[in-house]
Amino acid sequence: MRQLMNLPKGAGRALAFALLVALVGAAFTLAEPRFLTQASLAGIARHMAANGLAALGLTFVVIVRKFDLSIGGVAAFSAMSMGAVIAAGMPLWVAVLVGIALGAALGAISGIAISRFGFPDIVTTIAVGSVCAGLAFLYTGGRSIFENFFQSGITDLNDARVLGLGVSLWFLLIAYGLAWLVMHRTRTGHAFYATGENPRAAHFSGIATSRFVALAYILCAIATVLAVLLILAESGNAETNKGANLMMPAYAGVFLGAAIMGGTSVLSTFAGILLITMLLDGFSLMGVPYYYSDGVVSLILLMGVIAFSDSARGWASSLRVLFPLRNPSSNSRERQV
Repeated sequence: MRQLMNLPKGAGRALAFALLVALVGAAFTLAEPRFLTQASLAGIARHMAANGLAALGLTFVVIVRKFDLSIGGVAAFSAMSMGAVIAAGMPLWVAVLVGIALGAALGAISGIAISRFGFPDIVTTIAVGSVCAGLAFLYTGGRSIFENFFQSGITDLNDARVLGLGVSLWFLLIAYGLAWLVMHRTRTGHAFYATGENPRAAHFSGIATSRFVALAYILCAIATVLAVLLILAESGNAETNKGANLMMPAYAGVFLGAAIMGGTSVLSTFAGILLITMLLDGFSLMGVPYYYSDGVVSLILLMGVIAFSDSARGWASSLRVLFPLRNPSSNSRERQV
């Protein structure tokens, strides 16, 4: 027991997270035995891949202490753009490159406006997202695009398996592995963290902080495009509402993971998005209406933000001044005196 109490801080948080995942899985299994079936677990893996990619891109933005509320609009515009390219009979790789190029351009617009010209991040990304959501209707006036989808091979991304696991899950694991290497084993990753922790000190240390802020938004938009690609592969068509539900799970996964693991990182986002996807798929399997499950995710997001907020932690620590905890050993010494 004493050895368990002396676990390193990171190991203790990882153990607590594993226990939390086990409790959530057990609760859903008791409520709905189909939760642990192969079909249900495969669905969780697919949904986690899309949500996880969006959350991974958002992680870079949160690390530099910014927000991106354009995810839904970027997702809609990139979905319809890639769908239009596929419907035109172009190869799938052309559609993917078009989507990535659009995402990079849109991310650059937000990133440069915020980092170079000092625009507020929330207002700027809301504006970019709203414009993108409107541009998504230009292709078909709001009708779905499904021509040449099955012939293009995009649905194979949803059905193909490697070593028993879906291609989308492998795609997610590779993306997180590369991101972890960059953020924790290279100077680029340290520059991202330095930009978020103290941009002024990072600037005087020779780090181009504005460049890393812009790069964070570009990576976020590209990750959103890749997430939408997996959604298109699952549905077999492109619609203006594709990816509309990406933003809330992404934010919930990033902040919940940060609250559980003690800070924003690639691994904490992976942990948070796993838990969020389990909750969403579990509620869906139980037949819980979407507005209830969205409310639960929103509540989790609020709790994660509060737990991760410096001001909230400062307020909680101030309560210790009002209610100091006395050391039992000191009390016994006072009695002896």
